[in-house]
Amino acid sequence: MVTAITSFGRSGTSDWLVQRVSGVILLAYFVFIAAVVVTGVDYAGWKALFGQTWVRVFSLMAVLSLAAHAWIGLWAVVTDYLTERMMGTSGNVLRISAQLVIALILFVYVVWGVQILWGY
Repeated sequence: MVTAITSFGRSGTSDWLVQRVSGVILLAYFVFIAAVVVTGVDYAGWKALFGQTWVRVFSLMAVLSLAAHAWIGLWAVVTDYLTERMMGTSGNVLRISAQLVIALILFVYVVWGVQILWGY
């Protein structure tokens, strides 16, 4: 049995809720960005759009939602497929290593996203 020590929400119900809420935020952000692109925005318009605080906050919510959504989804895949039963005695080491690599990559992406959105 895999313990929930590396789970995002510490329970299946809260992980399920985070997945659904983050999915709705990502869908809303995708629809917003698609609408902006379809209207034919140029560089000046794009820069002006992202100069507004509400767009930066919405974009930050999307970045954080993507990280949470990806973590929960990848955590489920890793804990399902990298087990001692399937991988032998190295299953735990491989699973924890994969989770650490995923967490590091997601952390770097979040920091990078914050720097892009709020850096000058």
